[in-house]
Amino acid sequence: MLDYKHIEALAKVIQEGGFERAAQALFLTQSAVSQRVRQLEESSGQILISRTTPPQPTSAGKALLKHYQQVKLLEEGLSSELTASSALKATTLTIGINADSLAHWFITAIDPILQKMDVLIDLRVDDQEQTHNYLRKGEVVGCVSTEAKAMQGCLVEKLGTMNYRLLATPDFIERWFPDGLSLEDAGQAPAVIFNRKDRLHFQFFEQYLGQAPKSLAAHFIPAPDQFLQLITNGNSYGMVPDWQGTELLESKQLKEILPGATLQLNLYWHCWNLAARPLQDFSNQLVAGARKQLTN
Repeated sequence: MLDYKHIEALAKVIQEGGFERAAQALFLTQSAVSQRVRQLEESSGQILISRTTPPQPTSAGKALLKHYQQVKLLEEGLSSELTASSALKATTLTIGINADSLAHWFITAIDPILQKMDVLIDLRVDDQEQTHNYLRKGEVVGCVSTEAKAMQGCLVEKLGTMNYRLLATPDFIERWFPDGLSLEDAGQAPAVIFNRKDRLHFQFFEQYLGQAPKSLAAHFIPAPDQFLQLITNGNSYGMVPDWQGTELLESKQLKEILPGATLQLNLYWHCWNLAARPLQDFSNQLVAGARKQLTN
């Protein structure tokens, strides 16, 4: 039989990044939290957490935490159905989201459910191809991803499409791409990339040039506004979503390096297949809100 107080202690250590902060969150002493985690490991017969800084769950610990989060979500959903009391604690949903979606459509899409003030969101922001890993590891209850196939035990809904174009200032293009886009020039010109997990440039080159440069001279700027600023300042070229780039193209502040070429990213909502009212309501609102703003 699992002792959920012990699992809660394990979850808090991971969530808070250490035993001391977990103890403060649980209103316990640090030794009491350590004891609960140790007793949980003894009862399971496995090491569940690495004593690193910050502590990290082992494979067995991740499986246990995923189970605990699902049970906790189901219990919170049941509580909301059994009583209409406004004094109930809000349910926290941990969500994986890519930065462009967060900057563009996400908050507007979920605003109606946030207005009810019975749901809190805890976001894990990463590249759209990486957010799926958070769900696979049990670190989030749902994620926005480019992966179309549902994992076992999860549901998936298509949200819509985001279009990206390879943009730069006219002066930048004249300097670095005088004869149009080529592999050689693309590898030498300073690009801006969101982070080292971001593959948009490489996908674009493979789609339109047949292959990508072996390496790029790249700035790494993991913030959408500053990412765009580097391009508009004439310091680099990069993949810009239409929601950011359309007005800049119309004003001729930026130009397409390869006119008419777009990279289309289909976005999907993945979440646990649980009969938990908070997650179901959130998912329904997210899907409906996203489809109003994204290209279908």
